[in-house]
Amino acid sequence: MRFRSSDAKGIACILFAALGFSLMTFFVKLSGDVPTIEKAFFRNAFAAVIAAITLLRTEDKFKIRKGCGKYIFLRCLFGTTGLLCNFYAIDHLPLADSNMLNKLSPFFAIIASIPILKEKPTKVDITTTVIAFFGVVLIAHPSREVSLIPTIAGVIGGAGAGIAYSFVRLLGQKKERTSVIVLCFSLFSCLVALPLMAEDFKPLDTRQFICLVAAGMAAALGQFSITSAYRFSPARRISVFDNTQVVFSAILGLIFFGEIPVPLSIAGYIVIIGMSVFRWYYNLHHEEEKPEG
Repeated sequence: MRFRSSDAKGIACILFAALGFSLMTFFVKLSGDVPTIEKAFFRNAFAAVIAAITLLRTEDKFKIRKGCGKYIFLRCLFGTTGLLCNFYAIDHLPLADSNMLNKLSPFFAIIASIPILKEKPTKVDITTTVIAFFGVVLIAHPSREVSLIPTIAGVIGGAGAGIAYSFVRLLGQKKERTSVIVLCFSLFSCLVALPLMAEDFKPLDTRQFICLVAAGMAAALGQFSITSAYRFSPARRISVFDNTQVVFSAILGLIFFGEIPVPLSIAGYIVIIGMSVFRWYYNLHHEEEKPEG
């Protein structure tokens, strides 16, 4: 299989994103009984600061490209919804489980790319997406009734992220800058979280504050990297590498929280990752067989 130079850049970015987001979820969980909305605020506040500093050093500053405003808003809306649901899942599920559910985002990105990017999915894309949701059923096995709502939240989180990344891809095609996209999303999320956080604010102790600062820094790494990744290359060519986040998270969960995935959850991981790998390989192989021109 041949890789384009843009694919290599996209893969490098998505690996950094996987590391950043796995560290983010680790620090979010490590912060303990801080309200979910408060965690979400701190997660994006640091990314907003970093993006703002980056833009201040550019010639165009905070200027949004013509025609990109509505797509940035939709990226922010779906991204924030996905973020809040993902954080709820992180607080109520084992770390590897919550991250695995969030890894449904590439499948949702394929579905969302139909109306957003006018990209027609193949039969293999559709089939693997359906089978991947069977993996969700295994992760949310019936014996864990208490985890049903967090599992649903995790799925919604993956959906929100997948749709948001489709808009990121569209904005990349329109040559919008990564820092602008990150800043708008981070500020939007903070503004949504602020009034909700004020209603039930919990003062942070030193350990919790340090954890959320670390989560924010890790999130900034992940956010800049994932935004750049989907600007360089479409999801069908690079999204499989995002599954490394589950590996990172499983290791962190085992070492620091003593979380050992049950057999049905592991089977769910295998189904979802397996479908992702198969679809990625098939699509690349199919592209190579297409005649040029």
